[in-house]
Amino acid sequence: MSTQEQHEPVDAQKRRTGLTRMTHAFGYSLDGLRAGWGETAFRQEALAAMVLIPAAFWIGNTWVETALLVASVVLVMVVELLNTGIETAIDRIGPEWHDLSKRAKDMGSAAVLLSLLVCAGVWTAAIWAHWA
Repeated sequence: MSTQEQHEPVDAQKRRTGLTRMTHAFGYSLDGLRAGWGETAFRQEALAAMVLIPAAFWIGNTWVETALLVASVVLVMVVELLNTGIETAIDRIGPEWHDLSKRAKDMGSAAVLLSLLVCAGVWTAAIWAHWA
């Protein structure tokens, strides 16, 4: 095996450039969203987002408020996808209980909780300002 072959990436995506790389990356992102849809928590959050994001345009008094409302909802979905990725990687390693595996999963779950609290706080403040 030549030196060049030893240093070539295994993943074909690493050799792509420009528009080809972007279109393939977009396809991988869609695959990730489809995989996320298979998770109950993400599906529930996505369905809530279908209600909350349009509501943000009604509740927000300025574009900044609207952007914060939308961003807080999207943040929850992003963190949920990352948490699912962590859990999937841990499960790939093995099904047996391990303290570090538990710790990683618990931290991912805590991140989801914090993002939900941020979302609830932003929405509560916006609704209060809208009707107060």
